[in-house]
Amino acid sequence: LVVNNMRGIVKVAAVKSPGFGDRRKAILQDLAVLTGGVVISEEVGLSLEGVTEDQLGSAKRIEVGKEETVVVDGAGEKSDIDGRVAQIKAQLEKTTSEYDKEKLSERLAKLSGGVAVIKVGAATEVAMKEKKDRVDDALHATRAAVEEGVVPGGGVALVRAIAALDGLKGENHDQDIGIILTKRAMEAPLRQIVSNGGGEASVVLNNVANGDGNYGFNASTEEYGDMLKMGILDPTKVVRAALQHAASISGLMITTEAMITEIPQDTPAAAPDMGGMGGMM
Repeated sequence: LVVNNMRGIVKVAAVKSPGFGDRRKAILQDLAVLTGGVVISEEVGLSLEGVTEDQLGSAKRIEVGKEETVVVDGAGEKSDIDGRVAQIKAQLEKTTSEYDKEKLSERLAKLSGGVAVIKVGAATEVAMKEKKDRVDDALHATRAAVEEGVVPGGGVALVRAIAALDGLKGENHDQDIGIILTKRAMEAPLRQIVSNGGGEASVVLNNVANGDGNYGFNASTEEYGDMLKMGILDPTKVVRAALQHAASISGLMITTEAMITEIPQDTPAAAPDMGGMGGMM
């Protein structure tokens, strides 16, 4: 394959098959169904030497990157794809392994999820880069939301989670202080959002805490209401990971005997130039 590519006989981009063992075979079969092709394998009596053009699948576009390959609009028959999807769903219902469920769900999403192309443009290069970064952030947030779902945004989810700590008692005074500090830390995102908008954080926090469910504060419109209905939400995975990582770092800081930081420099600002003083350097 490599030699023929170098000689220009056939133009190809070699891609490493994902997975391993039986899972790799299943993924290749998924790809064949998606593109309308056939898996070329000695196990089914086929070899590269005898491949014909009608055994090769096709797609509107295929993008090959360093870490992943994206197939856009495969030419496979819809009935074949639907049948493959139904087969994976049946396997998903029967399996009891969480790992197998995760991998089957990934295959199911790739077969039935489709592909969206987002075009980003702006008047200047700087504006375009910033807009692209925003879209990239939204893309990663969406992927996280697909994995673990969503919760009300604006810091509301953490405020609601504080209730789980209300009846918790530590084994000693230090642990009780830690619980109090954790509660305060879980209020911080909401406080910061309100402060950034010029509002009174304590008042808003009290109003939100007295509510329930998805009730929260929209800092953009300065209105209270159902955060999900207002389109303000966070991926559950992001909120969970942020809290877990913060707790991990806090524990590390407590058990560390020394920490390093930069000493603030109290350097006075340079005097401004004195205009209108001829002859002075």
